[in-house]
Amino acid sequence: MIDFAIPELDRLLIETVRKFITNEVQPLEPEVEERGELPEAKMRALRQQAQALGLFAMNMPAEVGGGGLSTVETCLVEEELGKTSDALIRRIFGQVYPMLMACRDAQIERYLLPTVRGDRICAIAITEPDAGSDAAAIRTAATFDDGAWVLNGRKHFISDGDVADYVIVMAVTDRDKRTRGGITLFLVDKGTPGFTVARRQPMMGHRGYGHAELVFEDCRVSPDCILGEPGEGFRLMMQSVSAVRLAHIGARSVGMAQRVLDLMRRHANERVQFGQPIGSFQFVQQMIADSAIEITAARLMVLNAAWTIDQGQDARDKVSIVKVFASEMLGKVADRGVQVFGGSGYSKDLPLERIYRDARVTRIYDGTSEIHRMLIARSVLRDGLRL
Repeated sequence: MIDFAIPELDRLLIETVRKFITNEVQPLEPEVEERGELPEAKMRALRQQAQALGLFAMNMPAEVGGGGLSTVETCLVEEELGKTSDALIRRIFGQVYPMLMACRDAQIERYLLPTVRGDRICAIAITEPDAGSDAAAIRTAATFDDGAWVLNGRKHFISDGDVADYVIVMAVTDRDKRTRGGITLFLVDKGTPGFTVARRQPMMGHRGYGHAELVFEDCRVSPDCILGEPGEGFRLMMQSVSAVRLAHIGARSVGMAQRVLDLMRRHANERVQFGQPIGSFQFVQQMIADSAIEITAARLMVLNAAWTIDQGQDARDKVSIVKVFASEMLGKVADRGVQVFGGSGYSKDLPLERIYRDARVTRIYDGTSEIHRMLIARSVLRDGLRL
């Protein structure tokens, strides 16, 4: 028997997050969009509220101060977080990456625990001008010299790279081995000689936080700055990125699309044209029905992949399927939302215009739809489709 019921404690958590998002966070969205930055005093106050409610770093284990949620619970919460802007999510609820659990010894007090508490901001530096979806093609390299690792290279489109207190940098340490033991992760503090933020890169959407180009020129770091084991960086990064893809793209896309559908539903019932609500028109009904169908399918895909991870099973194929379907579903739902609202949907007076722009990048980052389709096809051709 398959039980799809959500436990009562999880229902209470979801409701708490939903109310907090609706009442406290969403009202800040217009200000963030207009200013292009986060009002720090308000962010700090809301982050403290989130921490008091136990809503900060919920994806991290309880033993390090996180929420200790399962993958399924994390995705249920992330769906609610998707109903506001990514910039606000990052500052209020914490963008804490699972790979930090690989911290050891002094790294735990220096990086892991302060990040889970919200005292330090972390950024992940993978993408380069010549290495986007193909992370294995990175050119940033680290060589060992006189007791230190020396990093040289350039990263770009690094979220929070301009404000991060430290960066997790993926670099090649053995060009012959590369992904098979030749890529290492380094914890590099802001202010380390040779590490500079070259510029903040302007984007179509996701206003309110920066995407930066980072440069490493003879940047020397000690062996103690290696996250995990030397040569294990690609494996560690890919394990963590898979969970991030599922929650931050899959679940949040569902939440963002659900918000659009809720707006469409209310507008279709209230907007009168030719003497009747536009929801009575068949073409509007079709857009609403198609959106409901696709959101439901994406939600079930997300939760099934999350359940698979919680069972300790390999969910990489399922995560790729979620990444493609949920991101493309969101794009279609956002487009329908603008269409149902007409000129109002194109106006900045409503959140639809922002959602429309923010949705577009979900088909690009963390592997394009085309790359994930290739991975899915290879897996199916090799092993068939596994449930």
